[in-house]
Amino acid sequence: MNLRLLLLLALLPGVTVSAEVTLPKILTSHMVVQRDLPVHVWGLAAPGEAVSASFRGETRSTKAGQLGRWSVYLSPGAAGGPFQLTVTGSPAVAGGDAVEPVAETIKLDDVLVGDVWVASGQSNMEFEMHKAATADEDLPHAANARIRLLMVKRRAVEFPQDDADTEGWTVSTPETAKDFSAVAWYFAREIESREHVPVGVIDSTWGGTVAEAWTRMAALGADAALAPLFVSWGKMTEHESDAMLAGKQEQQQREEAKAQGKPEPQFPWHPQLSSWGPGMLYNGMIAPLTPFPIRGVIWYQGESNSALVRAPLYNRIFRALIEDWRRQWGVGDFPFLYVQISNFSSNATEDWAALREQQLKTLELRNTAMAVTIDIGNPDNVHPTDKVDVGLRLARAARALSYGEAIEYSGPIYRQATAEAGAIRVWFDHAKGLTAKGGAAVGFEVAGADGKFVPATAKIDGATALVSSEQVAEPMFVRYGWANSPQCNLFNGEGLPASPFTSVE
Repeated sequence: MNLRLLLLLALLPGVTVSAEVTLPKILTSHMVVQRDLPVHVWGLAAPGEAVSASFRGETRSTKAGQLGRWSVYLSPGAAGGPFQLTVTGSPAVAGGDAVEPVAETIKLDDVLVGDVWVASGQSNMEFEMHKAATADEDLPHAANARIRLLMVKRRAVEFPQDDADTEGWTVSTPETAKDFSAVAWYFAREIESREHVPVGVIDSTWGGTVAEAWTRMAALGADAALAPLFVSWGKMTEHESDAMLAGKQEQQQREEAKAQGKPEPQFPWHPQLSSWGPGMLYNGMIAPLTPFPIRGVIWYQGESNSALVRAPLYNRIFRALIEDWRRQWGVGDFPFLYVQISNFSSNATEDWAALREQQLKTLELRNTAMAVTIDIGNPDNVHPTDKVDVGLRLARAARALSYGEAIEYSGPIYRQATAEAGAIRVWFDHAKGLTAKGGAAVGFEVAGADGKFVPATAKIDGATALVSSEQVAEPMFVRYGWANSPQCNLFNGEGLPASPFTSVE
C-alpha cells in the first residue's frame, strides 16, 4: 500500500490505517552500531502510526509523520553485544469503531556495539579480497564474529536516496570476505585486533569513478572554481547516445564471440556515463548512509582524476567532499583517512604527480591523514595487489588520530625548503630516523629561477635533506618523486615512505 493511498484512507471515519513498519536496508541483523553515540533507528510506517524501538533495555516511542517517516534515537553506550533491537508499530485508528489493530514487530538479532567505518572510492578500494596478493594465506582465516561487513551495490542517481541498495550486514567469513574490499577488510582486522572492539565496515565503492561523482551537487556548486566540472560533464552528456550505441555494439560482439566459441573481444575502457555525473554516486551510495552514525571514513580514489585537465582541481573537490560528508553525517569532524595514489606508468595524458600533490595539500584539513603508497605500487598495473600494507597504513593513522595511540602514522611529509650555500635544504615532518633505503637518496630534482628542474643529489642530515646539483648554482625550488611512476627511496625510521612533493606553489 503506497503512502498516498494511506493518507486518503486516514481521512475516512472508522478506518484503521495499517501498513507494515519498515526499516532501511542498512539496519539489519548482524550489524554494528557506533559506540558512544546515540543509536539512530528510523524507517517508514503508516502516517500517524505509533512506533517504538527497544535496545539494551531502553524503549523510545514516536509517531510516523504525514509522509510516513519516523525516527528515534536511543542512548549511547559502550562496546559490547550481541544484543537484540526490536521495532514495534501500532496502526493508527482514524475515528469510529474499528477492529483492534494488531501490533507488528521487527526483531534484529546479533547486533554489536563497536566502531563503524565507511570505506569508499574507486577500484583500488573496491579491489576484492580474493584478488589480493595475500588472499591465499588470509582468506581461509577470515572468520571473525567481531568483524561485520556491509556491501553497498552500485547506484548512480540524480537525487539523494533514502535507502541504499544492499543485502544487509554479514559476519566476516571466508565466503563473505572474498568479494569485499581487501583494503577495508585488512583495516578492520587490524583495528579489531588492536582495539578489541567489534568493527563494522561499509563498502561503498565503484571502480573507475571521479571524486566529483561522490560529492554532493550543492557542495560542488558552492565553489565557483569548480565550474569546469559541470562544463566537462555537459560535454560528456552530449555524446551519451554515441556511448550507448557503442556499448550495445560491444555487447553484441561479445555475445557473438561466445556463441561461436571464440575468445571474448577486448575494447578500450570507458566509464559508465552516469557513474561520472557530479553528485550521482553521493546520491545513490552515500546519502542513504548518512543517518547511520559512524567512527570515520577510509578513502582510496584519485586515479580517474589524474587527467591533465582534472588534476589541478582535485584538492578543491576533495576538500568539498570531506567537509560536506562531515556536515551530512552530523557526528562531528570524524577522521577522514585516505590513500595517496601509488606509482603507475600511465601516459602523457595524465599527471599522477600533480594529483598526489593535490592529495598532499588536503592534509591541511583537520583530522585527516594520508597513507603514502609510492613504494608498493606496480608501474605496469593500475591495480597493485599489495592491499595488506595499504590497510595497515590506514589502520596506523586510525590508531593515532582516532584511538589516541602515541605511534608514528605517516611517512615524511614536506614542510618547507630553504636556500643554503648553493644547495636547498628540505625540512620534513614525521621524519625521525630519516633514511634512504638501499644507499644514496634518489628522486630529487632542483631548479633555479628559470624553473627548469634537473636531477639532484641529496644528503640526509638528521630530519632534513640537503639537495644540490652542479647544473644549478643557486637552487630555488626542489621536488621529489615527481613522475607518474618515480624512482624514490626516502623513508622514516618506522619504514613509512616519504610523500612525493614540490616546493613550487
